[in-house]
Amino acid sequence: MILEHRDIVLGSSLDAVLFAFNNKYPIFFAEIERPFRFDFLPPDLDLSCLKIAAPGKSLTTFEGEKKVGVTKEMLWERLLFLLTLGGHAPTANLCKSIRHNDDTITCFNEYSKIAEVRYEKLYDFTYQTKSNSLICYDWVAFNSGGKHEFDLIETEDDFVSKIWFYSSDRICGNTKVKDACAVSIINKDLIDDFDYSETMARFKVVKEMENRGMKGLLSSYGPNGRPKHYKFKTSTIGRQKKNTQNKKTKNIPEQESLIKQLSKSSFFYEKYLRHL
Repeated sequence: MILEHRDIVLGSSLDAVLFAFNNKYPIFFAEIERPFRFDFLPPDLDLSCLKIAAPGKSLTTFEGEKKVGVTKEMLWERLLFLLTLGGHAPTANLCKSIRHNDDTITCFNEYSKIAEVRYEKLYDFTYQTKSNSLICYDWVAFNSGGKHEFDLIETEDDFVSKIWFYSSDRICGNTKVKDACAVSIINKDLIDDFDYSETMARFKVVKEMENRGMKGLLSSYGPNGRPKHYKFKTSTIGRQKKNTQNKKTKNIPEQESLIKQLSKSSFFYEKYLRHL
């Protein structure tokens, strides 16, 4: 398959998908750059033009209730879905690698070439600037003590700066048992240091919870009538790492103009949106 376009977008980040959507440019990518699960948009951002309803959600923190909008992941999924329906993601998730040569990119799957794309101008959102640090997401399972009302703990440290609590994916249904994701910014020179390991991130999650008075399951009552609690029991699910900085073009819309641009661009996809 040989394709020819004047402008194309390379990458699958939210910035890349937004840019492609607002300009009706075809988008190509080999890797999925899904936004972080707990990155939220402002609560007053109206995305009704994309048939995304405001959630009216608030997070329970130790500093009080914190209102948030829809997740960036939801916006990313909706835009990429519409781009695909509109024929602006020709290779969708079929492409596994891309070779770049002058004014042409070649897309491959696991076995062979699937597309050759010729262009005049390329907007590349895949190039990453050099950075000395990584963002690490440490996923922690609570085997005991995972039932509580809190959604977020914020600290003043780069290591485990935020702790997100969410209904456990390990249990079917909308369970009250919560697991956690600890977000850290770690220098690349320290990434293999045990003090910044997945184990230490898990220990710090428990420590931050206990420092705020959170307790495990009730075990018994002491002679003075005071309740005793079991310790939190946790295990490591895994760690994800990504660079802290990405190169951006000057064409990404600012927050104040985002709604206006999305509303204008969504008219092109009205024939799909009316069925959502």
